Amino acid sequence: MKKIILSFFLLTTVAVNAQRTCGMEQKMQQIMSDPIQKEAYLKDQQKFQIELEKLSNRTYRSGETNENVNATIRIPIAVHYPSVATNASAALKTCLRNLAQNQVNILNADYNATNTDVSNWNNVSSLFPMVNGVGSIDVEFVLATQNHPAAAGIANGTVAVTFGTDFLNGADQDFTWTGYVNIVVRYANGNLGYSVLGGSPNQGHTVVIDTEAFGSGAGCTDYVPGAPYNKGRTLTHELGHYFNLDHTFNGCGETNCAVYNVNNPVGDGICDTPPQTNATGGCPNPSTVMSCTSGQRALSMNYMDYTNDNCMYMFTPGQATRMLARYNTIAGQIRTNTLSNNEVVKNNFTIAPNPNNGSFTIQFKDLSNDYSVEIFDVSGRMVYENYYTLSSNLSQEITLDKPSSGLYFVNVKSGSVITTEKIIIK
Repeated sequence: MKKIILSFFLLTTVAVNAQRTCGMEQKMQQIMSDPIQKEAYLKDQQKFQIELEKLSNRTYRSGETNENVNATIRIPIAVHYPSVATNASAALKTCLRNLAQNQVNILNADYNATNTDVSNWNNVSSLFPMVNGVGSIDVEFVLATQNHPAAAGIANGTVAVTFGTDFLNGADQDFTWTGYVNIVVRYANGNLGYSVLGGSPNQGHTVVIDTEAFGSGAGCTDYVPGAPYNKGRTLTHELGHYFNLDHTFNGCGETNCAVYNVNNPVGDGICDTPPQTNATGGCPNPSTVMSCTSGQRALSMNYMDYTNDNCMYMFTPGQATRMLARYNTIAGQIRTNTLSNNEVVKNNFTIAPNPNNGSFTIQFKDLSNDYSVEIFDVSGRMVYENYYTLSSNLSQEITLDKPSSGLYFVNVKSGSVITTEKIIIK
């Protein structure tokens, strides 16, 4: 969806075209055109394929939870409003926190198939014999409340909603917030939103949502959901990308519905989403929208198509399986201590010298587990990764291979805790 702003003296109105737009494909073009980012992405997708194969023989029937596979999945959410001044009024900040919770509630309903409009499936299911009910995963998205990054300045017990976070001057990643699923609400470059296809908490990936497509209801000053995208389904769609779902309208040339080639994607790699070439806009009668296969209808009401918010209401079981496989791939990257009342975890290490020339020492205060070290530059490229076993030595020397000067982020994961420090290389 493109937004056209028409200003007449002091009166400003926003007109919205009928077609939804999503910037995932452009974001992926950026990643795949960078050799280093592409290599890291392809390695990550290989890990995902292993997890997907583990689940490939399981069938997710309508109403079935994932309790036989995992316990309830709890995923920490952080919401960022970079255009809201840090000294904005308390009333505006309260409104925006409530809007963030409103959006999280929508996610929980949509991903667990407890949304009220999912009942519409009963009226059209006979048109889709290849779809074995509605897909859902036993997931709870939660605004994080504990152990926030020290730099965020958010008190323990307060929800992870930030104001004025620059995300490295407009970038889509911020390693201060690794371990969370980060939602950034700002102008989305003419799109309703966008995400990486297969997001990574370790790399600080964010899901960007336009200010007029976040949440539902009356909204807040400058953050008013605009029809027909005012039911919070833009984030449902974009978070689907984050959990490795492609669009349902990804072409008709696939020879095997279960095969997805990340280098040249055709189809979406899911067998219970009928292939289609064109996105579905507006709010058509599902019986009138046809797929590539003769006599077979397209799932226009699917969250990964482009229909209006009030006309999309379901995932398929195959999509649920794929999202669960993605979660299993990144589960170890998620900060589990942000959703409980555990004692605040402080960084257990220091780095010296800092700034440095690419050679430095990580000095730990104590260690009780094996640990891994990952280092990222400001573009999100991983420049170092290693795993270390527990020993009596509380220091670890690191030397990067010909690093460029600039800001880097050092992630140390020990047990379920991920901590981050910034370094400057001269």
